[in-house]
Amino acid sequence: MTQSRLPPDTLARLAEVIESRLPQHGGDPDTSYVARLLHRGPDAFLKKIGEEATEVVMAAKDADHGAETSKIVAEVADLWFHCLIALAHYGLHPGQVLAELERRAGTSGIEEKALRKALAREGAGL
Repeated sequence: MTQSRLPPDTLARLAEVIESRLPQHGGDPDTSYVARLLHRGPDAFLKKIGEEATEVVMAAKDADHGAETSKIVAEVADLWFHCLIALAHYGLHPGQVLAELERRAGTSGIEEKALRKALAREGAGL
């Protein structure tokens, strides 16, 4: 399998562009898709995240039946893009997500999930 390498600052640059479209930074909903989603509020971009996630699943299912896997890449790109919009809206940055993934590196997914459940129970006083 060939692997394409992304310049390390691609997400950061895209996040900066998205942040510049925030209403408080002058984003114009008449001229920018991102500004329009942000102007409409969380329901608009969260709906898009749900739609894009479904499209990722459908592209993967299609690939299981012989369709091109490049469609998965395109749909994941759409999903990530809309997730970056959500991060910007909530004052977050993709670097925080990358740091969380790095924190989890080397930890079993099963162990990570069990730890989160235990912390949730502890927080609920169970």
